Amino acid sequence: MEATHHGADAPRSLADLPPAFGLWIRQLWRQVLFPGRLTGEATALRSWSLFCLLLVPGLLLYPSLSFALFEPDETRYAQIPREMLQRGEWIVPLLQSEPYLDKPPLFYWLVMGCYQLLGVSVAAARLVPALCLHATILLAYLFGRRWLGERAAFLGAMLLSLAPGFLGMGRLLILDGVLTLWTTLALLAAFEATRGESLRRGWWLLSAVACGLGVLTKGPVAVILLAVPLLLQRWLTGSGAPLGWRACLGYAGLVALVCVPWYVAVCVSRPDFIRHFLWEHNVVRFLAPFDHRRGVWFYLPIVLGGLLPGTLLLVPFFRFLFSGQPEDAARRTPELGFLLLAGGWTLLFFTVSGCKLPTYILPAFPLLALALGYFLAGSRWGEGRAAAGLGVTAFAVLVLGNHVLVPWYAEFRSPLRQPEVLARFCEGEPLVCYPRPCNAVAFHLRRDDLKHYRSKDIEQLRSVVRQQPRTVILCTHRHSLEGLRQ
Repeated sequence: MEATHHGADAPRSLADLPPAFGLWIRQLWRQVLFPGRLTGEATALRSWSLFCLLLVPGLLLYPSLSFALFEPDETRYAQIPREMLQRGEWIVPLLQSEPYLDKPPLFYWLVMGCYQLLGVSVAAARLVPALCLHATILLAYLFGRRWLGERAAFLGAMLLSLAPGFLGMGRLLILDGVLTLWTTLALLAAFEATRGESLRRGWWLLSAVACGLGVLTKGPVAVILLAVPLLLQRWLTGSGAPLGWRACLGYAGLVALVCVPWYVAVCVSRPDFIRHFLWEHNVVRFLAPFDHRRGVWFYLPIVLGGLLPGTLLLVPFFRFLFSGQPEDAARRTPELGFLLLAGGWTLLFFTVSGCKLPTYILPAFPLLALALGYFLAGSRWGEGRAAAGLGVTAFAVLVLGNHVLVPWYAEFRSPLRQPEVLARFCEGEPLVCYPRPCNAVAFHLRRDDLKHYRSKDIEQLRSVVRQQPRTVILCTHRHSLEGLRQ
């Protein structure tokens, strides 16, 4: 593409540079990076593809959900809904009988529902993230076939099913797998609603409901992961259905209708919720974190390792993205651009965040896997026995990891390796943890009165023991006894 510059059009001051730069970016996006035409109608579902996407993730997700809970996150997220269910509390999350205001309640409600249906158990709790991951894989396939073609959608969903980062981290009892379901649905439904000449209101409203559920799962981060790539895509392409104020107001109103009633209710019950959750656990953790500080390259190995075997396609995939060949350029459609934009934004947002955990980037995996599946479907890399053999190998490795290695490691790390000792010494006795909490014991004993004393609270702990000599102290660090003896 050639560009001519005329004196009248050239930037005359610094104030003129941003519009000129913005125009250049938009032309680069539309005419160089993603000049292909929008995909037409959806391709038909294949029953064999759907069967594989029900079977393969099912075999990887469900057979071994009952292994020991990991401290501290999994045990906490199993204990909170158990206490809420026991007390009939649906507004204020509780941990050891105290309000726990770090997160909204939808995840807890879903686990409570599983407890009611299946009984209180580790497997019942983990069924929630497992079902959400499986639903996300199916969503990737169903939306992908509308934009990328059936084969590309199937390959992308299968790459997602075999990604160890997605299956391994997402099926743990944490909020990110559930958030990934809602953000994926919100993003894909919103793009489907706006990619034509007129707004498709059904998809638009579905996206709003999913966004509201995301806000009810983990807070305003769901809106950030949705709004930025959607608006950027519209600006970069200059196309899409017109969005009037009524459509935007209706979207925001439906999001609020889903999540605001609980936020109002919890603020009435616990006025400190706004400061604790919205300020400290959103703004402060992003800008000046008080825990989980990581470097700027923290997520690079997680993405590269977590997307295997899809990561092996990265070199030819980038060649395809920047190729000047007409046939390659024609295949780079706006839909592919949106998937990369949304996935890239998720990675960028959590990279610049001061607080980082490996599971935060789970919402990027479905989008990137679909993009890789689209490339794979149109290249020679997805053909032949080698590709099939690699897929079978990845499946076998995941079976070994998910059903043998991870459960073994969880049991090795578990404080419940000697349940008979807990039953002998802890039943009915005052129980405290030092210097870290141990919700695994509380969940196992069905207790909600475990006190936690940190190292700086050692004198307070000694005072408690003097007043209650039969107090059982759970030492949760290898140097705990040394601290107590001093």
